Amino acid sequence: MADGEDLEQGAVQDLLDQTLTGTVGSLGASSGAIVLLERGGEVLSLEVTAGIPPEFFSPLRHMRLATATPDPVLEAVRERHLVWISSSEDLARRYPHIALFLPYPRAHAIVPIASGHTAWGALAVLMPPERSPELSAWERRTLTIASDRIAKVLHDAADAGHPLQPAPEPRFITLTNLASANPPAAFLSRLPDGACSLDPNGRITFVDPTAADLLGDSIPHLLGTRLREALPWLDDPAYEHRLQDAAISQLPTSFTAVRPPDRRLLFQLYPDRTGLSVRISATDNAHPAKAPTDGGAGPDRLDAMRHLVRLAGTLAEAATVRDIVDLVADHLMVPFRAQGFLLLVPEAGRVHVVGHCGFTPELLDSLNHTPLTANTPSVLGLTAGVPSFFPTRDEFHAAYPASPAIDGGMAAWAFLPLIASGHPIGTCVLGYQQPHPFTSDERTLLTSLGALIAQALGRARQYDAEHQLAHGLQARLLPHALPKIPGLDVAARYLPASHGVDIGGDFYDLIRLTTTEAAAVIGDVQGHNVSAAGLMGQVRTAVHAYAIAGATPGEILARTNRLLTDLDPDLLTSCLYAHLDLAHHSTQLATAGHHPPLLRRPDLHTEILDVPPGPLLGVDPAASYPTTEVALPPATVLALYTDGLIETPGTDHDTNITKLVTALSRAGHTLDGIADALLDQAHPSGNQGDDTALLLLRIGQTGSIGLGPVQPRPYRPAAGGDVCRPLAARTLVPDHGSGSGSVRTPGPPRRSCSCAGR
Repeated sequence: MADGEDLEQGAVQDLLDQTLTGTVGSLGASSGAIVLLERGGEVLSLEVTAGIPPEFFSPLRHMRLATATPDPVLEAVRERHLVWISSSEDLARRYPHIALFLPYPRAHAIVPIASGHTAWGALAVLMPPERSPELSAWERRTLTIASDRIAKVLHDAADAGHPLQPAPEPRFITLTNLASANPPAAFLSRLPDGACSLDPNGRITFVDPTAADLLGDSIPHLLGTRLREALPWLDDPAYEHRLQDAAISQLPTSFTAVRPPDRRLLFQLYPDRTGLSVRISATDNAHPAKAPTDGGAGPDRLDAMRHLVRLAGTLAEAATVRDIVDLVADHLMVPFRAQGFLLLVPEAGRVHVVGHCGFTPELLDSLNHTPLTANTPSVLGLTAGVPSFFPTRDEFHAAYPASPAIDGGMAAWAFLPLIASGHPIGTCVLGYQQPHPFTSDERTLLTSLGALIAQALGRARQYDAEHQLAHGLQARLLPHALPKIPGLDVAARYLPASHGVDIGGDFYDLIRLTTTEAAAVIGDVQGHNVSAAGLMGQVRTAVHAYAIAGATPGEILARTNRLLTDLDPDLLTSCLYAHLDLAHHSTQLATAGHHPPLLRRPDLHTEILDVPPGPLLGVDPAASYPTTEVALPPATVLALYTDGLIETPGTDHDTNITKLVTALSRAGHTLDGIADALLDQAHPSGNQGDDTALLLLRIGQTGSIGLGPVQPRPYRPAAGGDVCRPLAARTLVPDHGSGSGSVRTPGPPRRSCSCAGR
């Protein structure tokens, strides 16, 4: 296709359809789909499917690109890489919310459609489950060629002034070119005994006289209809689910139904990508089965249940009220085509808006802080738990003539009470820019969704309250500001874990001892709860007190250990203490099972200091903690850190600490810049599985502490005659375990440093 060729909308669709069907056919796939970004680049819409009708995937028809829930299509578009899902088990492991409503044994390949810096959407194909668990190079190349071709079509059409406009409903392509032109022959090729044949849309293309007789209908009336349309006793979501199961999984299945009054029939389904062959046979009528039902009928009801399942799965993981707002906006507004969303809760006798999307500031101001005595549907949802639906603006004002104007650009509203444990805890408001007739099924569904939102909101508000308590406690236990010590540059960082109540036992401290001496402390109490934080405060206070009293590093840890042993806290603590001599440019180190510090020399050579460890605090009351002395020439950076900086689930500890050493050696020269670089290297996504504390120290140039020129103190021989010196950098470091709950395995026996006298 020549660049800039004038492409009309129909021509663009034809080229996309040809590429999709050709790709599905060449890969031996059962079906495929193209999903494209709508104008504005915020919503992905299903454009066309081949082999499987679009209604089978109704929850995926519209997806916000910014949705936080893991999704393979969104991942492919956002991260510009092919997503391969080898099995249903792989799907459940990586994308559990998708697996909830697509529990079919299929392999999935999703490849982004992009050209240059422009993302257009994604191409997805469904593969048979009985295949190699990996895509071959040829299959990858085929998918890449197809996505590039689609991207070029879309790019050229946009350049020519005819960008593809999303259709109101996705298109569907039958793969009839892959099947026999004779429906009865296609049926016989799939089934040992004939009955009837359905196309991919579920319409009857062939039925024999025996099947028509069993179904109690005529062949002319059955042909061209769906089973549930021609036979009301088959109009049930349970049976429709079986048909969809066979069509999507491409595996045989069956179900039993009762033709009134008591004729029991067995339906056996044999699928391929051109349709379904259905064998129908009469079974024993001695014990007729009841047709399963869930209280509804038709595909709309089935789609509604899928929405319920998907939202329930995502809300189960929501932690904060902000999470609830985002999830409801993602999974309620888009599929129900609402343009506005409000989440209201009662506080101090008034309505409080805790989340909103799509409504004007003027409307928010008019609703916020409304007294709970007001006669409005939003208040009634909070007090009486009464759902309200207003298809038009006139109906709302007729029902509440004295209510303040509620407009905000909306013409229809749904007020859904959020009731948890029998008590109203909020109201969810949906707004529609056009009049919206709420069907009986839709009202029932939205009310059910309100119950799901209420349960999640109750948990989230409790979480937020605990978070505020934890945040206040954490702020009290950690130093508000580090003391400014002449001759010593310091940078500190603390990041809570990305889960839980954002409170843990990691701590750090900087202590001024004399005009030329200071102490740095870092540690980690096992656990992420208020008990861990409380023990952290006790440890930090004890270390601070013993340091001010003039104890040596080893004595400080030993005394703190005996104190914790007496307290019997049932939690273990790691701790590293560094006594800094600013005048002589050296430090004495003692550790209780904590990660060894890193040292970056002025020439940027970086090493892991080998500090002989003592046991974790609180384990052995008689434990001793050897002391090691290390020189700190001017401009040398000493880095102290906790687990969160080097331990990530599913990664290798030694590899992570080696990466940290490399990052420190390559970082800039300001301590703040170095701290940010180390955190970016450890947590590129901004999510951390554990608390992270980082303390960077650097002694200034000689004379900067106001004492005049001072020569660095040379190392003195230790008790055994050895010279105490920093040991060489190590590539491998014994594993500390997760948190501080396991004792660091010491290396070969080494002489501890006594370093007597100055």
